[in-house]
Amino acid sequence: MQTLYVELGDRRYPIFIGSDLNPQTLLEPYIQGKQVMIVSNSTVAPLYLEHYQTAIEALGKQVATCILPDGEKYKDIQHLNLIFDALLEAGFNRDCTVLALGGGVIGDMAGFASACFQRGVYFIQVPTTLLSQVDSSVGGKTGINHPLGKNMIGAFQQPQVVLADMSQLKTLPDRELSAGLAEVIKYALLGDIEFLDWLEQHMDALVARDPVLLAEAVYRSCAHKARIVANDEKEQGERALLNLGHTFGHAIESYLGYGEWLHGEAVATGMVMAADLSHRMGWISADDVERTKRIISRAQLPIVCPKIPLDDFLGFMAHDKKVLNGQLRLVLMQRLGQAIITREFDPELMKQSILAHQAA
Repeated sequence: MQTLYVELGDRRYPIFIGSDLNPQTLLEPYIQGKQVMIVSNSTVAPLYLEHYQTAIEALGKQVATCILPDGEKYKDIQHLNLIFDALLEAGFNRDCTVLALGGGVIGDMAGFASACFQRGVYFIQVPTTLLSQVDSSVGGKTGINHPLGKNMIGAFQQPQVVLADMSQLKTLPDRELSAGLAEVIKYALLGDIEFLDWLEQHMDALVARDPVLLAEAVYRSCAHKARIVANDEKEQGERALLNLGHTFGHAIESYLGYGEWLHGEAVATGMVMAADLSHRMGWISADDVERTKRIISRAQLPIVCPKIPLDDFLGFMAHDKKVLNGQLRLVLMQRLGQAIITREFDPELMKQSILAHQAA
């Protein structure tokens, strides 16, 4: 097992990364109070809920559960309310802990619920997908979607602890694994060229689920994010770099309907669009764009999206959280492994990059 920490002063918390982790031992120091609400979904619960419920009950805790339907399309205010219903019906108090057992949707919703219930209760992340292990479980961003924009309603709510168990990736569908690799690739493209070299060397083995290499990829990704979050918890500056490809990707997700494309699939194509625009602006070479496309394709991810009317695409981008004072900011690459946040781009070139990476 490897351990790293998100350094937030007195809110410092660990990320445990390994296989067949013991939840009873690892979670005991981080469960406050006597009540634990495990929030999971209809796919993950049959696989792992009993294991975690038994382990936590063995600590003398009262455990209740809330099982939501599986899918991004359920990440809305109606299903968020089901978590509040479960907490209230169980009679939970403000010393309770909400534990998210699932992927990014469950983590985001359970975290948001924990931030709101009785104005804030304790929160634990047990991410069961690669994407949530390397991204959404770390850093405290929680929330739900709105028809006009993804993740537009939410709160910052840091967990007490994160358990990333590689053995749970054995049950992950191939498409979900690839979606997680999109976020892994993101860290390399935005700030770690040596990690990009490593991914090019090992991508085939990662797709084949080599557990040692997957653990290394998760560790390096989480270490990168933990450093950025420690410097900029509330995304006032550097943390926005973690949105490389996301402004384009969120537009794809929003137009197609949440869940039609997985988040990682949309981000993958969004990163290609960002690379293309970076090239059109004279920052990276055509070879760099091709290199970006190759590593994304080797992860079994798309590099073009379905045809989306340009006005609709731009409309969804205008609702992005990085819009500041009416101006859209994008994360682009000055070179591979060095991203910047900028509002200094040519909108016509951006349109060309979008149109160039849509299906005919």
